[in-house]
Amino acid sequence: MHTVEIQDHNTKYNGRVKSVRGTVVDVLFEEAPAPVYGLLYAGDKQQVVLEVMDHVDEQTARCIALTPTAGLGRGDLAQGSGAPIMVPVGKENLGRMFNVFGETIDKKTEPVAQQKKSIHQHPIALADRVTHEEIFLTGIKAIDLLAPLEQGGKAGLFGGAGVGKTVVITELIHNMVGKHRGVSIFCGIGERCREGEELYREMEAAGVLENTIMVFGQMNESPGARFRVGRSALTMAEYFRDDLGQDVLLLVDNIFRFIQAGMELSGLMGRLPSRLGYQPTMATELAELEERIASSKKAAITSIQAVYVPADDLTDPAAVHTFGHLSASIVLSRKLASEGIYPSIDPLQSKSMMLNRRIVGAKHYTVARDVKKTLATYDELKDIIAMLGIEELSREDRKTVYRARRLERFLTQPFFTTEHFTGLEGQLVDLSDAIAGCERILNDEFSEMPESALYMIGTIDQVKKTNEQ
Repeated sequence: MHTVEIQDHNTKYNGRVKSVRGTVVDVLFEEAPAPVYGLLYAGDKQQVVLEVMDHVDEQTARCIALTPTAGLGRGDLAQGSGAPIMVPVGKENLGRMFNVFGETIDKKTEPVAQQKKSIHQHPIALADRVTHEEIFLTGIKAIDLLAPLEQGGKAGLFGGAGVGKTVVITELIHNMVGKHRGVSIFCGIGERCREGEELYREMEAAGVLENTIMVFGQMNESPGARFRVGRSALTMAEYFRDDLGQDVLLLVDNIFRFIQAGMELSGLMGRLPSRLGYQPTMATELAELEERIASSKKAAITSIQAVYVPADDLTDPAAVHTFGHLSASIVLSRKLASEGIYPSIDPLQSKSMMLNRRIVGAKHYTVARDVKKTLATYDELKDIIAMLGIEELSREDRKTVYRARRLERFLTQPFFTTEHFTGLEGQLVDLSDAIAGCERILNDEFSEMPESALYMIGTIDQVKKTNEQ
């Protein structure tokens, strides 16, 4: 990937629209075509914004439309200076909401004139990268205990439709943005308008908006805008990391929509599809985006990304390619969600490179391993219980089942962002409390208590209070 440097903003590239195929437009130039990543403005009022993606021949540029192409016809004039998308960067952006072009969409006054940067930048050099063996605490029991996040790492929230990815992301925003020392950037790729508007209001009400930047490429926008909006958000994040030396928390919802936008464009550009209809360039496009999320010696970009999993199939190429870039993978289970276990984090499929005895300490590692072992044994025994009943199990196996069912319920948690749905007050749980609670359940301290006493509570000390009531 190369960075576009603009040598001469006065250069004018004039061409004519040769063909329009959905959101892919071919432009014919009399002389050399505009450079790759350069913007062109086409149509009667120059209302259609095009970005050059490819040079078909010496005079033809193949472009993707970043705005709707309605009304664009063959022979229409397309012109530009060859400059790429330039987005504003700096502290003036805090508390604002932007689109892919770096234009504000929150109906407030435009930010003060400031520095602008191209959205196409190099990832930082390998020699300049650093890794922090430090845990990034979220206050969510199941995540902090079983799949701890890495400070300056990348974590993915995997799940099918309707299992709670966006709910977990909004809870993470609530828990972390307020206490996060740096700035937070939320990037909505293919977000529903409703979700973006709700999130904006919630953050404003929580008083964390002044330390947050929101960048949206909404679901109703062209695939070109959805394909590029991630780069716009990353350019803003990199400025805080590299120029201001501030830590950045980057939240992305949803990486699959980025891949999907690339798939739409790839088909229209005439590329042969690969497995399951995905674009042949998917691995490259995803790597170009993900490799820019890194920690330098100055500061860290910590990223949490929601990843939609088509048909709940974790072997889908989109999920598989995303897994490779992450230090923690949190998998949400439809089965657990249907049983009312929220957050529906699958403890057996979720994993983190941070869950290492040397990093988290012996106690945390041992308890997490024992919790997973107990839940795995229960999973194996489920078929026998379904066919023969729990009475047919050995005494030791029955104890394991009772422990596992209590652990499952203890790992549920009332969220702040769902208070108005559940009527339960949100809970922020310290890692030491989560470890202590699981350890006490594993030691059969609560074997006499009903399982429901452990459901939707914060710390283990709340069990007795609930039970006494």
